[in-house]
Amino acid sequence: MAEMQTATTIEQLRTLVSCAKKSGSKIGFVPTMGALHEGHISLVHEAKKHCDFVVFSIFVNPMQFGPNEDFHRYPRPLQDDLKLCTDAGVNLVFIPSVEEMYPTGFSTVVEVNGLTNNLCGKSRPGHFKGVTTVVMKLFGQVQPDAAYLGQKDAQQALVIKRMARDLDLPIEVVICPTLREADGLAMSSRNRYLSNEQRSVAPLIYKGLCLLKEDVALRKHESSAQYRLDLLKRLEAIPNGVVDYVEIVNADSLEVLEKMNGIVLIAVALKLGNTRLIDNIIINTSA
Repeated sequence: MAEMQTATTIEQLRTLVSCAKKSGSKIGFVPTMGALHEGHISLVHEAKKHCDFVVFSIFVNPMQFGPNEDFHRYPRPLQDDLKLCTDAGVNLVFIPSVEEMYPTGFSTVVEVNGLTNNLCGKSRPGHFKGVTTVVMKLFGQVQPDAAYLGQKDAQQALVIKRMARDLDLPIEVVICPTLREADGLAMSSRNRYLSNEQRSVAPLIYKGLCLLKEDVALRKHESSAQYRLDLLKRLEAIPNGVVDYVEIVNADSLEVLEKMNGIVLIAVALKLGNTRLIDNIIINTSA
């Protein structure tokens, strides 16, 4: 197996990807902010099933953090991340600096309207503008055939998929299942912030979602508002947890639903201490 390569500049990246393309390789791409876990690595494994050359980016994007968010303390264990990439069989890791991505005078943004109005978009104004701008840049730099994203960040994945569709990008955006710890907690780079006490109660988020799914199967309520209220009460009962949002929305449009019709996304965000955790499940109410 060829040794994993790294690039820190766009020029280096393009040269290496161009060589791979000339040899006929299909290019898969996994964009990340680093602080890797098995969820990220599962995206690599999926990419390797369908692509010949996998590019992986590690860039903590300042543009998607709000003024009081955790940009400066966001974990950056680069050597550990590179070892995980090597072990997973990544071909090329792109590790640009902030100056490389946003040179002096940078003044362009990419924004997807509608899908960003609620959920995390409502809680974190400007967040998705930062996400779509950096991902559009990365797509232009890597020019992959397919990009692999995680379902845990459901809104983000849908927004990026819509951006690619609306801007006619020749990139297949693949959304892969959420990976979970043995107790159900969705894998996240931010889990490492949790104290032992917080970590012990964090799985109650997913437990609440699973209980709602059971209630839906039993046709417990007529309206989605009552399901939402039940889930809200369960999350509010988590010790020292502060609920950011609980929403029941259409899984494609993210519009709030009055009734549980079609394919439904139940999405939640909750803070434990200073750590904001998100999770979601999808229910096909027609099944």
